[in-house]
Amino acid sequence: MNWVLAIVQFLVAEIFSKPFYLVGLMTGVGLIALRRSSSQVIAGTIKATMGFLILGVGAGTVINALDPLGKLLVGATGVRGVVPTNEAIVALAQTNYGALTAWLMFIGFIASLVIARYTNLRYVFLTGHHIFYMATLLAVIMVTVGMTGVGAVIIGAILLGTIMVIMPAFAHPWMKAVTGGEKVAMGHFGSLGYIAGGITGQYVARVAGKKGKSSEEIEFPAGLRFLREPMVGTAVAMLIIYVILAVWYWGRVGPVAAVKGLGMADGTTVASYLMAQVLNALNFGVGVAVILLGVRTIIGEIVPAFAGIAERIVPGALPALDCPVAFPYAPNAVLIGFLTSVVGGLFSLVLIASVFKSWALALILPGMVPHFFTGGTAGVFGNATGGRWGAAWGGVVNGILITFLPAFLLLVLGNLGYANTTFGDADFGWYGIVIGNLAKLKGAGGAVGVLVAAAVLLGFASWFQTHYVDKGWVPGKAGARAGRK
Repeated sequence: MNWVLAIVQFLVAEIFSKPFYLVGLMTGVGLIALRRSSSQVIAGTIKATMGFLILGVGAGTVINALDPLGKLLVGATGVRGVVPTNEAIVALAQTNYGALTAWLMFIGFIASLVIARYTNLRYVFLTGHHIFYMATLLAVIMVTVGMTGVGAVIIGAILLGTIMVIMPAFAHPWMKAVTGGEKVAMGHFGSLGYIAGGITGQYVARVAGKKGKSSEEIEFPAGLRFLREPMVGTAVAMLIIYVILAVWYWGRVGPVAAVKGLGMADGTTVASYLMAQVLNALNFGVGVAVILLGVRTIIGEIVPAFAGIAERIVPGALPALDCPVAFPYAPNAVLIGFLTSVVGGLFSLVLIASVFKSWALALILPGMVPHFFTGGTAGVFGNATGGRWGAAWGGVVNGILITFLPAFLLLVLGNLGYANTTFGDADFGWYGIVIGNLAKLKGAGGAVGVLVAAAVLLGFASWFQTHYVDKGWVPGKAGARAGRK
């Protein structure tokens, strides 16, 4: 069995956990199913893979720019607590849960394809790193409640396959509102926050009596029209934020502590300190621009290729892709959602520390990476249904969710709950809380409980797909109703 495990671990570590290979593989399979020539298969596979690599370069640039922003925010306010970071919590978990995680990811992906093939939930989840993260979360829960061996693998794989098909289904009406009906779905485990952002946008429009102007229609004075360029506007807005927080941090702790807190060399002058933040803001803008290029490249290759998968492997399948796939549809809303998500997170932090102090929840600090990617996407969804104010309030609601949900999730993570980090996105929170608390029944009761939950979720998602998605309901669209095409 060791060689089997080694093969599975290789596939998980080198193929399935790397979205660029996974997307390239699925694109190649789709093109082969369409009986394209070998040159077309090779070119399409490589372009789709490179598109994801381009996206990764952009995401890495943004993450590197966000790291000092998080330090500035914590340093300026003086607050201490748990910072949700998926990558960090997953890395900590692999020491004790690595083998189970590998089996769950491998068999769970197969389970998702089986569910997609034999139900009306025809979505293929292609965000490999999020599959890996969710498999890790489920492995931690399984071990924490005493589930081990083949039973844990089977139950965990079913749970993983379930969440991989239901969340794209639940998010799809709002995704259609964002994309205008393009054949692509949302494959990211922040989807509860995006749905909440879209619903918030609908509510904002209802209160106002109409859908407001899109974030992309923001009118700038003649002298500021350069801000209409998304890359420039993003960089300028972030520049203001970086500089304000940098000055605040410097003034609060003094030059020596501020320089040390950002990992800069001793004796750094105030000019160099501030110019470093200017560079961070510019790099942030560059990263966003690169992400948009990568997404366009991926969409251009994978959507046509998926026709082959839809026709021959999973009829009617849609690719469910990472959250930046929504960014090109409303770049301004990404920035609005990110900033207001941080506001929502700070507001929730105050509530946990004061109003809900008796609940003894961990203080969840705003992690800049989850707030940017999930808050930005929630802003795009809110903008699609409620315009610019929908984007703003959609981000706030997402920020509240990704602060409270991680706090409650820590209670079901066992010893890993004592780490100084946790999972950051909304779906890890709600799914982990539900499955973790049901699994606490232990033994047959826990196993039956989580499997019943999976069956209920699949049934509800199938009903939702039939009555809303398949009947053409598009939230926020004038005259759109369930059952009307």
